[in-house]
Amino acid sequence: MAILTEGLAFHERQDPLARRTGARGRKARRPGHNLLVRLRDYRDDVLRFLTDFTVPFTNNQAERDLRMMKLRMKISGTFRTLEGAQVFADIRSVISTVRKHGGNILETLTLSPQQIIARL
Repeated sequence: MAILTEGLAFHERQDPLARRTGARGRKARRPGHNLLVRLRDYRDDVLRFLTDFTVPFTNNQAERDLRMMKLRMKISGTFRTLEGAQVFADIRSVISTVRKHGGNILETLTLSPQQIIARL
């Protein structure tokens, strides 16, 4: 917490980012400032891997799933529709989540979307 407090104080001392004329809403923050705020606000979630050994240290599985989707697009050239790409991504996400929880992938894929959501 001391490191986060020090980092946030540093960013608060920085000059504000330039804004477009007539811009509305909250002031923009630097990416580092946004990261520190998220780490502070979601500290328990970010550090969950320290107390729950079923939580992976990294999000490598999510990155592998994304690479698989990119590879699929590269091999076939592209998805025919945006809807097809979304369906592929949704199915990969479900498969990845079921695998991570040790569930039966084929059984899960036979369920309705509402049943899948209820199980996950």
